[in-house]
Amino acid sequence: MTDHTFDQSYWEKHWSSGDAPARSEQMPANPYLSTETAALEVGSALDAGCGTGAEALWLAAQGWTVTGADISSAALETAAARADAAGLADHLEWVHADLTSWEPERSWDLVVTSYAHPAAGQLDFYRRIASWVAPGGTLLIVAHDHGAHPEHATAAVAEIKELFAGASWRIDTGYESSRTVEAGGGVTDLRDVVVRVHRTS
Repeated sequence: MTDHTFDQSYWEKHWSSGDAPARSEQMPANPYLSTETAALEVGSALDAGCGTGAEALWLAAQGWTVTGADISSAALETAAARADAAGLADHLEWVHADLTSWEPERSWDLVVTSYAHPAAGQLDFYRRIASWVAPGGTLLIVAHDHGAHPEHATAAVAEIKELFAGASWRIDTGYESSRTVEAGGGVTDLRDVVVRVHRTS
């Protein structure tokens, strides 16, 4: 499999070339989001690496006040247009930022990340965004399992859970899943990793 450097240049090209914008508008939120947030009290949420906004829009439709942050301005333009079309713009804000260096001056009740591929690597990224979860809040990670993508763009359940083995976190969910996604006339087989943790202090 071809390796990549997942920097801003890569993601701008990814989200602005070919049929990527049109295909992304057809992509629903991943199915783990509804399952893993069903028992949570609605509040503030950050979609870290939001891409074109599928998960951010779903959360906003459920009543969450959502910040969507991404390194790609092209992706955020598509996300904002989708929010306007869905009548959800008032429930969302969009932040153009490199999440490996961004320093938000706040925290959120829920931080989610879905298939984000930062240049810094997966585990360092998860450790960083975990610091943005408010005490009593939740971090939900949906990632690619090893084997389907470049090694530094994937993670295993055990690797992620090890990050949250300390006293400040409770691991609520950790499993692998396979599914098929159809969008834009294409079919993609995904091998997913899902981890949900609760910040206890």
